[in-house]
Amino acid sequence: MHLAEGTQSMSKQHASVARNLREGMTAVTLGDLMLYTAFDTQQRLLDPLRNLGVDASAWLGRGGVFSRSAIATAEVFSRWRLTHSRPPFGIDTVESNGLTCQITEETVMSTPFGTLLRFRKDRDLNQAPVLLVAPMSGHFATLLRDTVRTLLQDHDVYITDWHNARDVPLQHGVFGLDDYTDHLIQFLTTMGPGAHMIAICQPCVAALAATALMAQDNHPAQPRSLTLMAGPIDCRINPTAVNELATSKSMDWFEKKMVHTVPWTQRGAGRRVYPGFVQVSAFLSMNMARHLKAFEDMHKLITNGEGDGEKASSVKAFYEEYFAVADLPAEFYLETVSKVFQTYDLPRGALTFRDGMVEPSAIRKTALFTVEGERDDICAVGQTVAAQDLCPNVRPYLRTHHVQTGVGHYGVFSGRRWQNEIYPRVRDVIHQVAL
Repeated sequence: MHLAEGTQSMSKQHASVARNLREGMTAVTLGDLMLYTAFDTQQRLLDPLRNLGVDASAWLGRGGVFSRSAIATAEVFSRWRLTHSRPPFGIDTVESNGLTCQITEETVMSTPFGTLLRFRKDRDLNQAPVLLVAPMSGHFATLLRDTVRTLLQDHDVYITDWHNARDVPLQHGVFGLDDYTDHLIQFLTTMGPGAHMIAICQPCVAALAATALMAQDNHPAQPRSLTLMAGPIDCRINPTAVNELATSKSMDWFEKKMVHTVPWTQRGAGRRVYPGFVQVSAFLSMNMARHLKAFEDMHKLITNGEGDGEKASSVKAFYEEYFAVADLPAEFYLETVSKVFQTYDLPRGALTFRDGMVEPSAIRKTALFTVEGERDDICAVGQTVAAQDLCPNVRPYLRTHHVQTGVGHYGVFSGRRWQNEIYPRVRDVIHQVAL
């Protein structure tokens, strides 16, 4: 049994969007200008059909006259959809210090573009506070759910919960790379002295910059340790296909092809963004056969009465997160492409913040731990460890590097190898300097 025709149609549309972007058209067409509006309209037209699929699946599941295959078709069709709402973290309890602790999400500080979110335990265990810096790269911070759950075993965990840019009204102004870095400084200041910072992927550059700026100012809340995981500190080293794409196009191309305007139906109407659906469409098209196979497998499992089994539940959970997309402010996206992936400002010693220089050599008090994945095809081995050379004044016993064998990009911060092999090293670094 194949996927519903509507699902196949959507996959072709995702592939078409991605193909047109990759081909590098030079003329800005009406279709380019209206891409977001067209996507938004399409979503609104298809939503009633998807909702019908949800209702039909629930109704058929009560033992109606239709076959399990019909139930499977209805559910699969309803799940092949992009959403713009942050999924819940869903972390209610955690085992810590031999105790079962209840977890409550607490907003510590909030701006129009992001929230400092704390996972508060129901008892004070006097654990080291950790700021987990999530990427602003097309998905929500919930992508780091497994990272958070693991860290909560031994730490007081906070996270940068970035908001969907399409929901931020124009009156709140722009948000660029400097604003991202400034948010990290504000969040650490709010947490107070003694905190530790862990950055995943893209924000490693901003995290290192924020640490350097706080060191330059002798800020009392500069982090006790900085862990950089699979981040593009120096993309000149061992460049990947992602790096080569970034350098193969001009900034004018990125602005014309990747940046679009939020339609009037959304709260951020008129804001220029890099849409999350463009990012996910590109990723889908690269491995469309694999994604379709996953949904066909889900269809078979539901048809065979295994829709609530572990394998089907795992696929459902993955795509619920994967299809939840967040738009990036255009300024942040374009400055990141330019300064991180094209001109390599940080490793060249040319990165600025509010017109002042960022000087990683000023870092002396913060322990530095860098982590890379052996099979990472997004941030290749060598790109993150480059931070060690940029921080020569961190004493040798405070500097550590680890290459995890057998993992790709996501395996660095989620899954079995993260939990059993990488996390213990992260924990040891934090505890070493927290004593």
